[in-house]
Amino acid sequence: MTEALPTTMLAPLSDLLAARMGLYFPSNRWADLDRGILAAAKKFGFREPQACVEWLLSSPLTKPQIETLASQLTVGETYFFREKQCFQALEGQVLPELIRSRAAERRVRIWSAGCATGEEPYSLAILLTRLIPDLAHWNISILGTDINPQALQKASQAAYSTWSFRDCPAGFTGKYFTKSGEGLLKLRPEIRKMVNFAYLNLVDDIYPSLLSETNALDLIFCRNVLMYFAPDQAKRVIGRLHRCLLEGSWLVVSATEASHGLFPQFSTVNFPGAILYKKVSPPIPEFSLPPLPAQDVLPPFTQDLPEFLSPLDEADVALSGDRPTGVFKTEAAPDEPPPADPFVDYAEGRFEQAAAGVRELLSGEPHHVKAMALLARILANQGQLVEAREWCDKAIGVEKLDPAFHYLRATILQEQGEAEDAAVALQRALYLDHRFVLAHFALGNLHRVAGRHREAEKHFKNTLQLLKERPQEEILAESEGITAGRLREVIERTRIFD
Repeated sequence: MTEALPTTMLAPLSDLLAARMGLYFPSNRWADLDRGILAAAKKFGFREPQACVEWLLSSPLTKPQIETLASQLTVGETYFFREKQCFQALEGQVLPELIRSRAAERRVRIWSAGCATGEEPYSLAILLTRLIPDLAHWNISILGTDINPQALQKASQAAYSTWSFRDCPAGFTGKYFTKSGEGLLKLRPEIRKMVNFAYLNLVDDIYPSLLSETNALDLIFCRNVLMYFAPDQAKRVIGRLHRCLLEGSWLVVSATEASHGLFPQFSTVNFPGAILYKKVSPPIPEFSLPPLPAQDVLPPFTQDLPEFLSPLDEADVALSGDRPTGVFKTEAAPDEPPPADPFVDYAEGRFEQAAAGVRELLSGEPHHVKAMALLARILANQGQLVEAREWCDKAIGVEKLDPAFHYLRATILQEQGEAEDAAVALQRALYLDHRFVLAHFALGNLHRVAGRHREAEKHFKNTLQLLKERPQEEILAESEGITAGRLREVIERTRIFD
């Protein structure tokens, strides 16, 4: 029998997992860590866990090592309609309200973060089929992500044993599943195609992002995930999830993770047996200044005001890559804070401030093409797709030969459910720059989602070939911070479960 790992190994291993993966193993959970490492050691080919730990501590963790550790140190087991009272709240109140509010645009976007083998996002897809009679006329996007490629591969197959239905009512499987030759139950194709799966690491990856479809969301499920993170890491993840949601949208966590202290930016809503979190900005308090006494009224200022803004040039602003500060070039006093920069606000996730700043910029420079494109991107992140498309078209009208604008237009069209038009826009981007990495990748994804795997593979191969020429740490143009190395890993993992 293998003995437990010594404290001298568990302590530094716990620190490593917290720093690199966000996984939280305080001393009272070291028994769980010990069991997980024993299982991981076998996956890595070690007979003794001590040798495995020494190996892990001796060099930086690679992505495959992280995935193996995550699969052994977290519980990936799930089933359909897990935590039934949560789904009752969704079906009875949350989703009907959401559907009514989206009736004009007929668009719903959901993300299941940490989806494991797919039962959760498929449960949400089934709920929508119940609640939306004219579902074929809606643009439904359900994204399932996980750090475990093997789990995603099983999820994409949508075939399950009876154990995955252990809390479902009688007749459920007969309505939504068919029997397969392997003794499994396979989800009906029209429901299966409502869900798209992708590899995503909540600790390392960038979100919200148009590229990963983690922007302008109506509902995020992130259950039984946060409990594995160190408190500081969990707060950072929650902050980013908050930015992924539209105003009035919802975050769902498991009952054991519900804590007011972790979600101060959300409004807590109690349902029978479930607690959900709603993104609602606090109202701006009204205030008024008391009138000044008559003797304190100042005489009118009669001097000429100094010119505040100086002309902009192309070097001052950029849509991606290094986002320079100083778009508003003023001669501020040393003790005064620098003026607001909408490009910096956008890069740091302050979308409303960025939108206000860029509109002010455009009011003075109506033909500022980079500002037009930035506003289009901001509006797309906020789900205002019609206006986003209008501003993107204005940018293209000013500068027709910039492939970045056609790529941006493609991402907006894709979110509007116009996949064929999005493909045309991407082809235009590649005509203008045949080495545009993200345009090749986006075309590959469009074909993959449509089931055209041969075409998808062609574009993924083109993307990988171009990425070989880039340093791993290079941030890709129009990617909002994704490096060449990270995109290469995403493609490789995507191809695993296709």
